[in-house]
Amino acid sequence: MICQNVLAILAICLFSGMGLANNRDPLLDQVELLNIHRHGYVLGGVLTPAQKKTAASNPVEAASEETYKFKDKNLYVVVQKKSHRVVILYEQFEAATQDKIQDLIGDLYLNFDDPTVLAHDKVVYWAWGTEGKISAIEFDTARKDKKKLNILATVKCISDINIMEKTKGLETGYVYYIISSDPVLKRFSDQKA
Repeated sequence: MICQNVLAILAICLFSGMGLANNRDPLLDQVELLNIHRHGYVLGGVLTPAQKKTAASNPVEAASEETYKFKDKNLYVVVQKKSHRVVILYEQFEAATQDKIQDLIGDLYLNFDDPTVLAHDKVVYWAWGTEGKISAIEFDTARKDKKKLNILATVKCISDINIMEKTKGLETGYVYYIISSDPVLKRFSDQKA
C-alpha cells in the first residue's frame, strides 16, 4: 500500500514536472525576465487563467500554425500554442488624431521610460539586451563604433504623421506599436523552413 502511494506521488510529480518543463524555454525565460509588459500581458510570460479565457472568447486568425492570436480590447496578443507564452503584443489605430498619437506615446513613455531611439518625429523605439534596457547613449555609441548590440526585445512605435511637430488642420494617421523579440520570431521562422 505504501509502495503504491509512493509510486502515485512520484507519477504525479513526474507529470507535473513535465507540464512545467513544456513551458520552459531558455530564450522565452530570458525575455520574460525583462518584464516588458502591456495591459497585464508580459512578453515571454505564460498567460494567466483569466487571460486564457479572454483568448478563448476573442480569437483572431493567427499567421502561424504554432501560435494563436486574440484581442483584448484594442490589444492584439500572439501566443505560442504549446506553452501559452506571449510572443507578440501590438495595438494599431487606423485614423488617429495627433492628440491620440501623443497620448499613446506618452503612455508608452510612462510604461517604458525614455526611448532608445527617436527618428524623424514618426518612430519611437525601445530596445533591451540581456542586461536590461539599452539607453540612447549606449545605442548611439554602438552605432558610431560599428559595434553590434545583442538586442533581445523591442518596442517599436511608428506613426505616419508627425508625433510632436504640429500638423496642419485635423489630420489623422495610422499609428501602431509592436512589442516583440526578434530572436524569438527568428526561431519561429527558422522552424518553418
